[in-house]
Amino acid sequence: MLAELTRQDQIANDLANASTPGYKGDTSAQASFGSLMLSNRSTGQVVGPLAEGVGIVAKTTDLTPAALKQTGEPLDVALDGAGFLAVQTPDGKRYTRDGQLVVDAQGRLATATGFLVLDDKGQPFKVGTSTALVIAPDGSVTSGGKPIARLGVVSLSNPVKQGDTLFDGTAGPRPAATNVVQGSLEGSGVNPITAMVDMLTSLRAFEAGQKAIQTIDETLQKGITVSGVGT
Repeated sequence: MLAELTRQDQIANDLANASTPGYKGDTSAQASFGSLMLSNRSTGQVVGPLAEGVGIVAKTTDLTPAALKQTGEPLDVALDGAGFLAVQTPDGKRYTRDGQLVVDAQGRLATATGFLVLDDKGQPFKVGTSTALVIAPDGSVTSGGKPIARLGVVSLSNPVKQGDTLFDGTAGPRPAATNVVQGSLEGSGVNPITAMVDMLTSLRAFEAGQKAIQTIDETLQKGITVSGVGT
């Protein structure tokens, strides 16, 4: 039951981010703790095995690229292919596929959550305004025809999710087949219908465990009453 509660929290978070650009869904893997062989203490006769239940042993994130959605906004970018955008956070460099960008008060390119976007040298850069801003497929940023910087697009080894759309890991060279698409966003990697089915399945498993506990309690109560222990 505890394992299913954890799974339901994970699924609920996926559902909450079904419309979040660049979000990647999670999967909680369960495994059995094993079983105990029960025997009658007085006779030594084997009663049978008793399962010790299951628990969450791993949580994995599906990094499969999702479909791109055209927005027409000049500060929206999507990565067509593998890779991540490098951003600067208070905890250091992190990586994301959420391409909702803005220009901050200092004229620097940043994410909608306020993290500065880094160039291919690992540094923040200024774009001034979004007017006449062009981002080429190779990530090169120009304003009014004047070159500014090139977006830091990296490959990522051993990615670890940090929040909803941020990842930590070991950055590597830009994936060769990845293009930057201006005016588009990558959709969420969550299929709401599949997530809802998973939620219902988990709920049914939780209720089955709950019913089993109630049955055991009722059986024990009957045993106590019949034996006279409760009188």
